[in-house]
Amino acid sequence: MAEVLVYVDHVDGAVRKPTLELLTLARRVGEPVAVALGAGAEATAAVLAEHGAVKVLTADAPEFADYLVVPKVDALQAAYAAVSPVAVLVPSSAEGKEIAARLAVRIGSGIITDAIDLEAGDEGPVATQAAFAASFTTKSRVSKGTPVITVKPNSAPVEAAPAAGAVEALAVTFGALATGTKVVSRTPRESTGRPELTEAAIVVSGGRGVNGAENFHLIEELADSLGAAVGASRAAVDAGWYPHTNQVGQTGKSVSPQLYIATGISGAIQHRAGMQTSKTIVAINKDAEAPIFDLVDYGVVGDLFEVVPQLTGEIKARKG
Repeated sequence: MAEVLVYVDHVDGAVRKPTLELLTLARRVGEPVAVALGAGAEATAAVLAEHGAVKVLTADAPEFADYLVVPKVDALQAAYAAVSPVAVLVPSSAEGKEIAARLAVRIGSGIITDAIDLEAGDEGPVATQAAFAASFTTKSRVSKGTPVITVKPNSAPVEAAPAAGAVEALAVTFGALATGTKVVSRTPRESTGRPELTEAAIVVSGGRGVNGAENFHLIEELADSLGAAVGASRAAVDAGWYPHTNQVGQTGKSVSPQLYIATGISGAIQHRAGMQTSKTIVAINKDAEAPIFDLVDYGVVGDLFEVVPQLTGEIKARKG
């Protein structure tokens, strides 16, 4: 059976959820071969094997930590040459898209970004994408070379499928560009204890209707009662009410959770572009004519300052 390269997103050996989703998609078109790089790469093998990786190619070198993405592209290109896969799958993060684009240029192949589904086709893997602010879906395939495809988080279930997961060392030769941009310092991001926004199964977002940074605690309390991530609309971020890293929308982050709760968000096209592929959408807004109600599964017309505390209280009561 043909092999599919899967780039592993991990932190010191802890595999992040989007990679496990990629393994589910990879099994639809071939046998997954995982590529794990950097510190803790070998420690990923057990989890990757449990989720379908028939082989795990690992490499560790100072270049992966000390420089930007080029060393990782060098390694992925080496894996591509060693395996000759039918496709290369990469998580659709900012770094993942840059790695994928650079690899596609190097191997002379087409690239598809932000796929939300993948299936086998007679002439190669067929990817589904959301287009025009998720108003349409398209199916496409790469017509030249080996398809390089980035996949949005929460696009596939995480499914156990035990496989061999044989660990093999990957020989990597770094090119002249690998050390062109050096990382000189790092500042750890403060942990909120909440899930990563783009990976969360539930997201609660606040918008202009929250009416100030001092009121965002209502959104945070609802999110915490659900074990959810917190998002914000562009209006809320531009007003300085919440950090830009939490912005959901065309110029922020794209999310596709199982449940998305929009509070005090009108539903402008800029925001819809970042969340419209969510599986279930709930909106709370006092304006019954707000555009957000055109795409929701459930809508509550009411003042969020009354509705949200009651909803949070009810959730806590049922959980307690």
